[in-house]
Amino acid sequence: MGDYADLPGVRTWYETDGKGDPLVLLHGGFCTNDTWGAQRAELAAAYRLFLPERRAHGHTPDVVGPLTYRDMADDTVAFLETVVGGAAHLVGWSDGGVVALLVALARPDLVRKAVVIGATFRPGPECFAAPRMLDAMAPDSPDMRFFRELYEPVTPDGPDHWPVVAAKVIDMWRTQPTLTARDLARVAAPTLVLVGDDDLMTLEHTVALYRAVPDARLAVVPGASHLVPLEQPALVNRLVLEHLARDTVETMMPVRRATAGGAGAGTG
Repeated sequence: MGDYADLPGVRTWYETDGKGDPLVLLHGGFCTNDTWGAQRAELAAAYRLFLPERRAHGHTPDVVGPLTYRDMADDTVAFLETVVGGAAHLVGWSDGGVVALLVALARPDLVRKAVVIGATFRPGPECFAAPRMLDAMAPDSPDMRFFRELYEPVTPDGPDHWPVVAAKVIDMWRTQPTLTARDLARVAAPTLVLVGDDDLMTLEHTVALYRAVPDARLAVVPGASHLVPLEQPALVNRLVLEHLARDTVETMMPVRRATAGGAGAGTG
């Protein structure tokens, strides 16, 4: 069961589950909280989960004008302040990962740790492995059927609003986000960058994201796609829980994480 929070930007639907420290799950583009089904029970056993559905997604209505990641990040900040009541861990998948990065940049005081799954920091044409997929997307295309079937039964805007929302999201992917490595260098929250080895964006882009965030860890899941939380839920859940529980990283032969005063040990 869920409820609405009257946030300044949009009346936002959210659900809660579990007990413990707060953990906010941020779903992907075109998705609803149902897509967290493979993570929800295991994460709720360790944390108090908050699952907001962003503007124009799920039970949350659309707004006048275009969709932007920054507006959705502002909504998430308001959600953290008014519903969660303070800082939390953020786990974002796809668009939710972009939102998590923007919140971490805008309000570092509200983000304890972050996990970004299949996230980007540049527009789709610059980072997608197959940028032409954007040209093939249309509200009534077969590839969009899964998302349309998630949207239509629950949206307060009515199923006929689907083409409007679909066009807005696709346009957002074409032009956003527009972060730089210098921007990402300001992310203070320890961040796990998680991706499938056959994800929507290039591995080079994911590695650039990992390298730009100062306190980041990288997990490339073999034999997985952009839907890695559904394809390999046990592994994803373990990686998320380990990251949230682990405060420091100590390896036997650090290079990237070597302290400024000493280089990583060598073996040759």
